[in-house]
Amino acid sequence: MTNAKTVGSIEAGGTKFIVAVQDIESGKIIATDRIPTTSREETFKACAEFFKKNPVNALGIATFGPVDINPDSRTYGYILDTPKPGWSGANFKGFFEKELNIPVYITTDVNGSCYGEYIARGADNTKTYLYVTIGTGIGGGIIQEGKFIGRNYHPEMGHMMVVRAEGDDYKGGCPFHGACVEGMAAGPSLKGRTGIPGEDLPRDHKAFSFLQYYVAQMLYNAYMTTRPDVMVVGGSVLNENDLVQIRKYFDDLNNNYVATPDLDELIVRPAVANNGSATLGDFELAKKLLK
Repeated sequence: MTNAKTVGSIEAGGTKFIVAVQDIESGKIIATDRIPTTSREETFKACAEFFKKNPVNALGIATFGPVDINPDSRTYGYILDTPKPGWSGANFKGFFEKELNIPVYITTDVNGSCYGEYIARGADNTKTYLYVTIGTGIGGGIIQEGKFIGRNYHPEMGHMMVVRAEGDDYKGGCPFHGACVEGMAAGPSLKGRTGIPGEDLPRDHKAFSFLQYYVAQMLYNAYMTTRPDVMVVGGSVLNENDLVQIRKYFDDLNNNYVATPDLDELIVRPAVANNGSATLGDFELAKKLLK
C-alpha cells in the first residue's frame, strides 16, 4: 500500500447518501455525514464538498442500481435505467474521479454490504458469502473465493419470481414484474397490502408472514444455485424474530433434499452493527485501489 492515510465511502441510497472517512492506520471513522438524496447534481455536489473538506486517497461507492459494473463498458460506473426520477445515466465513477482526482471503486449497495460482511466474518476465501437486503427494495450480492459473483453484470436477486402465498391477493408492487420478490416482500408491500405503513403494523400481522415466506423462497433459490456458507439478511424491514419463521419456511422448501448447516448459523443477521456493512465494504474496496 502507498503512503495513503485515508479512504472514503459513499453508500448511495434512494433517500440518503451516507458518506464517511476512515483513517487507514487506526481503522477509525474520523468523519461522517448523511446527505439527502435529491437531484443528482445537488447530491453529487454535496458529497464532493464533504470529501473536499475531509480529503481521502481513494473512494469506494456502493450504490442503488442497476449500475454498470463492467470495466470494459463505455458506461462503466453509470446508473442504468432506474425508476428513481432523474438518476438514470448518472455517472458516479466519472464524476467523483474528476471532481476529487482520486481512484474510485464502484459496485452495488448490496455488493458493498456483502464485502463488509465478508471482511467482518474473517474474509475466509474457502467460503461463499451471500448478503440480501430487505428494505425499500430488495437485492443481493454474493462473494466466492473473495470475489464478487458477476463481472460484467451484477445479480438482481430481488427480481426472482416467487410462488404466491396462500391467502395473499396482493398484486405486487414492482413496476416491471408485479409479483417478484421485491414486488411482494419489499417494505412498501406492507402498506400496499394493508394501507398502513410497515412501521405502524403490529409484528404479528399476517402481512409479515407473507414477507417471510417470499424471502425464504429467494434464499432457497439462491442457496440451491450457489450453496453459500452463510446468508446474511440485512435491511430494516425484517428482524431477528422474522428469521425464525424464514428458517422454518426454508426448511420446508428444502424438504430434506440437500444437507444444510444448522439454519441458525446459515441464515443470520449482519455481523456489522448499525447497518454499517456497506461502509466497511467500501473502505476495504477503496484500499484495493491503493495497493
